[in-house]
Amino acid sequence: MLEIGQFYWVLAAFLGYAAYCNLRERHWRQAGFWLVLAALFAGGDRVLAASKAGVAWPAQLAGIGVIALALLAVGMRRGRIAEAPAEERSASALRLGHRLFGPALLIPLITVVVVLVGKSLYIGPMPVFGEGSITLVGLALACVIAAFAAVAVTRQSPALALSEGRRLLDTIGWAALLPLVLATLGGVFSASGVGEEIASLVSAVIPTDSRIACLLAYGLGMVLFTVIMGNAFAAFPVMTAGIGLPLLIHQHGANPAVLGSLGMLTGYCGTLLTPMAANFNLVPAALLELDDPNAVIRAQVRTALPLLAVNLVLMACLVFR
Repeated sequence: MLEIGQFYWVLAAFLGYAAYCNLRERHWRQAGFWLVLAALFAGGDRVLAASKAGVAWPAQLAGIGVIALALLAVGMRRGRIAEAPAEERSASALRLGHRLFGPALLIPLITVVVVLVGKSLYIGPMPVFGEGSITLVGLALACVIAAFAAVAVTRQSPALALSEGRRLLDTIGWAALLPLVLATLGGVFSASGVGEEIASLVSAVIPTDSRIACLLAYGLGMVLFTVIMGNAFAAFPVMTAGIGLPLLIHQHGANPAVLGSLGMLTGYCGTLLTPMAANFNLVPAALLELDDPNAVIRAQVRTALPLLAVNLVLMACLVFR
């Protein structure tokens, strides 16, 4: 039976490998960062079980680990890790052609298949997929299968896949954690009552009996909070708890599915505009060695603003049907 905890162990093993490589190269901060992160992924289930049993110290230890990650990230530097010569990479790309896209396309394909049929799959009396998020399990399984598919397509050794994965991980550095951390931040904000405070502020500023005014506040708020926090996943629970549920869904009868999907897409207009989304906007500029660190953001403005306007119009036309 496949569960997400098993894939967390696989991820922890890969992070441990990255830590070992950095230790050999005397990159102490990078090694410490990946080692602490590996321990957090490997021990997550134990922390959760201990918390449910009323034992506090494992969660406190995990909190110390998170603080250690923040301290170690301050001194992390993007290093130069050897890779194949440009001529060899170009020749390989020409030889493989469009087959290179196959492993990448397997990830969304397998994830969708698992989500659609995974809960009905059994081996005898036992389900193939255990309890928990079927989407996360499907995505993790898809990534593992895609890695083996990439090895088969390129006819390279699995060891090269590990070393190249480690090279990419060290190149991105601490920014690889931003989506996870920012999504967690949104949950913290929502649990701490930020959404309710936003609802009271919005109610004092805009005419809440106007559904268009509430809709504009929700859409523009998604963009603003995404710009501040760097990820629409962090903004979504805050804005939905503050404006989406009480004003649009409960008061004006908006369709939750349409509002949620278009609201999230509207939030990603903010992702295109902010350096806080470092893994999307700053890391690519660093990888491409661009002179202007904000070059990616400048190029995306012409997409973000028209898309924002289109999304607001679509929400106004569709969410109240």
